[in-house]
Amino acid sequence: MQAKWAIITGATAGIGWATAEELAHAGYSLILIGRRADRLKELRDTLIRKVAHQTREQEFKSIAIDITKKSELDDFIQSEGPTINKVSVLVNNAGLAKGTDKFQDAKVSDWDQMLDTNVKGLIFLTRGVLPYMIKRKAGHIVNIGSVAGRWVYPGGAVYCASKFAVRALSEGMRMDLAGTGIRVTNIEPGMVNTEFSLVRFGDSEKASQVYSGMTPLGAKDIAETILWCLQRPQHVNIQELVIYPTDQAAIGQVVRRP
Repeated sequence: MQAKWAIITGATAGIGWATAEELAHAGYSLILIGRRADRLKELRDTLIRKVAHQTREQEFKSIAIDITKKSELDDFIQSEGPTINKVSVLVNNAGLAKGTDKFQDAKVSDWDQMLDTNVKGLIFLTRGVLPYMIKRKAGHIVNIGSVAGRWVYPGGAVYCASKFAVRALSEGMRMDLAGTGIRVTNIEPGMVNTEFSLVRFGDSEKASQVYSGMTPLGAKDIAETILWCLQRPQHVNIQELVIYPTDQAAIGQVVRRP
């Protein structure tokens, strides 16, 4: 049986890496996208080693590009057209938060990075891939949003705005793609222990304190959820899922133990 193909952005760590492992074990061939070429190679080698026994039909391509640069995305779409033509799943996972300063004190450069990655990168890559899916009359777009796309908190205005945008884009895509056979899912996690906090704070000690005294979600928890959504029958579209760890009742309400 010919392998199914999926594209995963932000594949070099966290949810992206875990999703690559889950989909590989489920039989998918993968195009792995990220900025760190060394990490992509490590992931590709890991997948080959772990699933080599399953089937010779599976392939794993690692492509180091920065999705904030539209020119690199355009080159990717053009050069990988024959492979993208086989893709049935796009997981828009790449995203980040930068800083926790109040709006009036925040760095504009942080805003640019968040909006370019979380919103514009998602838009441009999805726009490039969709014509191939529409032609095949099948596909599944999975956007990794956040509970911050529903509930705002102090010091997170622009990050929250970027994830509100992901939610709006997911709903708008679903409407515009009605009748094409393409499904759209928005996954909205709460606290997940990945590189997220390290990137946000730029300090490993501060990042570790975020999860102190509580049990957060793991990247694998989200990856397994993504695979579950993909495996629903074609007539079933999981529109959106909010996923909190049990120790987090809401943004800003976390149970912590000594």
